[in-house]
Amino acid sequence: MSSWAGSMGEWHDTTLGELVTSSGGGIQTGPFGSQLHASDYVADGIPSVMPANIGENRIVEDGIARITEDDAQRLSRHRLVPGDIVYSRRGDVERRALVREENAGWLCGTGCLRVHFGPEPTADAAFVSYALGTEWTRSWIVQQAVGATMLNLNTGILASVPLSVPELGEQRAIAEVLGVLDDKIAANTQLAATAEGLLRAEFECTRVDVEPCSSDEAVSVADLFEVNPRRARPSADEPVYVDMARLPTNSFSVSEWTRRAPRGGVRFTNGDTVMARITPCLENGKVGYIDFLASGEVGLGSTEYIVLRSRAERGVPLELSYFLARSPRFQANAVQHMVGSSGRQRLAGDDIKPFPLRRPDPSALARFGEMASPIFHHVRSLIRENVTLAATRDTLLPQLMSGKLRVREAAEMAGL
Repeated sequence: MSSWAGSMGEWHDTTLGELVTSSGGGIQTGPFGSQLHASDYVADGIPSVMPANIGENRIVEDGIARITEDDAQRLSRHRLVPGDIVYSRRGDVERRALVREENAGWLCGTGCLRVHFGPEPTADAAFVSYALGTEWTRSWIVQQAVGATMLNLNTGILASVPLSVPELGEQRAIAEVLGVLDDKIAANTQLAATAEGLLRAEFECTRVDVEPCSSDEAVSVADLFEVNPRRARPSADEPVYVDMARLPTNSFSVSEWTRRAPRGGVRFTNGDTVMARITPCLENGKVGYIDFLASGEVGLGSTEYIVLRSRAERGVPLELSYFLARSPRFQANAVQHMVGSSGRQRLAGDDIKPFPLRRPDPSALARFGEMASPIFHHVRSLIRENVTLAATRDTLLPQLMSGKLRVREAAEMAGL
């Protein structure tokens, strides 16, 4: 990529609003609730980007709301084009997502802000999206946002975000280096999702989570899985700790954790499945499979977890516990058995033990196990690579955005 060989030019101070205005673009809010009602959403249609769909500089399509083409035409001024940047107006106001080609024509939904660059080539949108992701800029936005109980972002605050930018060619070169890393992360994430989808289909072939037709073919969760198995106290002074925020909602892999002095909590080890037991985390599908600890290591997690472990001695593959915890029938039963005051309802581990399952065919379990182990291992390697790629990107980002690191040097550090 020849653009990486360019010399470092002069940088100048500006604001996001000045960059957008000089390009012929603008910053606008998404449609208000009076323009788009809950009853307007449909199962199949044009995606409408909400704050929940704003990932790490990417739009997350999982669970996205959709509207009809007629409504999208009615709200055409809010339709997204590649190069737009979408922000959340409330809550995590520093989160943003760059609109890519695959998002063209989607809607900037309720609760979001749209940064739109016009036809004049005064700034590279991808570069700006990375500049907005630096720790300093994110902190500045949070500090400027208003609201005592929930932070709120508006067009005026967003337009005032201070930025320092080089000439356009260098903007593009910087964005290209960082984009290569992000594209690799996205590709790995898609591969992991595809692999998990294959295993989900194989899990369904075991017919474990199918309503049994007779008592002869019925078994309980407790027959096939241990619920909250006893674990030894962690031996490390600061054992691994997985808090609720780090438990995934759409994959098995726990990619982030911390270490801290043991102060109680649920204990787990490799081969365990951890699921949330409190509202709304249970309903949101917070479930993770533990496969990142050292051999014999015991980790800790929130007291609001339930731990499931397959009974391997009965021929149940360890990975099967994860897919049971994710299955719609199991989750619906779990939600029905939650008790407590509104907003603080919890599920007890004992309440899932008698849940009826269909007695699985041993050969089906064996086939699942033969597939699951290598696929889980492969996905774990993809996630580890993503962690390394993200760390490299996050290390290069502030250095590139401050002008302290040349593009060629950054490309070499990233192994590109």
